[in-house]
Amino acid sequence: MKKIQRTNPATMSKPVGNYSHITRVPQGAEWIVTSGQIGTDANSEIPDALNDQVTNTFVNLKSILEAEGLTEENVVKVNIWATEELDWDHLDAKWDALFPADYPSMTVAYISALGLPELKIEIELWCAK
Repeated sequence: MKKIQRTNPATMSKPVGNYSHITRVPQGAEWIVTSGQIGTDANSEIPDALNDQVTNTFVNLKSILEAEGLTEENVVKVNIWATEELDWDHLDAKWDALFPADYPSMTVAYISALGLPELKIEIELWCAK
């Protein structure tokens, strides 16, 4: 099967972050979509600090990928919702650890609330293999 392709058209500005404007999924690929992952730790506790929730969320994302036999190369699209301003230095470090080379497409939105009042971030993955 063909590989997932990521491109940034030369006719427009480069992405403002570590993502691709376009991610093309080959015909016949199997789709795996996650629920939004939150910042719970191994004991299902939700820390108060946003950066701690970000760290835990990326641990949880990595666990899901591994459980499904996927790698960062299978991630097509990432949707990030946060209820407060992200510390981009912290998030980018976690992002770059998960996506060291090819960047998936990404959307980030600031919203007023998530499913539980203590949640500050939720991240969903769209994957294909």
